[in-house]
Amino acid sequence: MEFLSDKWWMVFPLMAFAGRWASGWRRAGERRYRHRAGLDGPNNQAAEPEKASEAEVLALMATHDATNRRWLEYELDVGKLIDFPLMTDVREPLTVAFLRAKRDADGQRPVSAGDLRSVSGLAAYRQAVNNFAVALDLAEREARRIRDSKFSGPERERLATARQLLMLAENQAATPAERQAAYKRARHELDGLIVLPDVTLAALEGKIAPELGTGPRPAQSHQG
Repeated sequence: MEFLSDKWWMVFPLMAFAGRWASGWRRAGERRYRHRAGLDGPNNQAAEPEKASEAEVLALMATHDATNRRWLEYELDVGKLIDFPLMTDVREPLTVAFLRAKRDADGQRPVSAGDLRSVSGLAAYRQAVNNFAVALDLAEREARRIRDSKFSGPERERLATARQLLMLAENQAATPAERQAAYKRARHELDGLIVLPDVTLAALEGKIAPELGTGPRPAQSHQG
């Protein structure tokens, strides 16, 4: 008691400390109660996973389709492949890179926009489509720069001959016999120079099938 009588002034800081401790204990208890009661505020709740916008997915699928159409312009036009043979030459690194990027983008593509709901999935698909478009740009630029310069003089003459023969094979004003002979000669000229994808041959033979005496073959996408 004599000690307390001499230290009476310590009562005030002790009361302040006790008040702060009691206030903190009450706040902690209130938080526990609100958590058990499901009354937590938005800042304390676990964030819900974001969902991909269907409009974004549709726009990305449209970009994917547009890039595929650019490639199909080569696959479905033998004349264009003859002009830019690098586009089907799997010995060229840029062509191989483009074909791989295409496969990756096609593999990431959802069946429908509603099937791709996660933001991370959309980001992965967007990256694959962008890689596909960039790889095609690079392959096209290189193909247009090189054209047929890697071929020898006689080989370039064979390519030019094949180009003319294919024009004759597709010319409906020519007789069936002329078209059939032109097609066979064109294939002979291209043999060993350019690899024509199955889908390219199917498109060509579909145009001249009556003259060949066969129906068009099933189209298969070029695989590099």
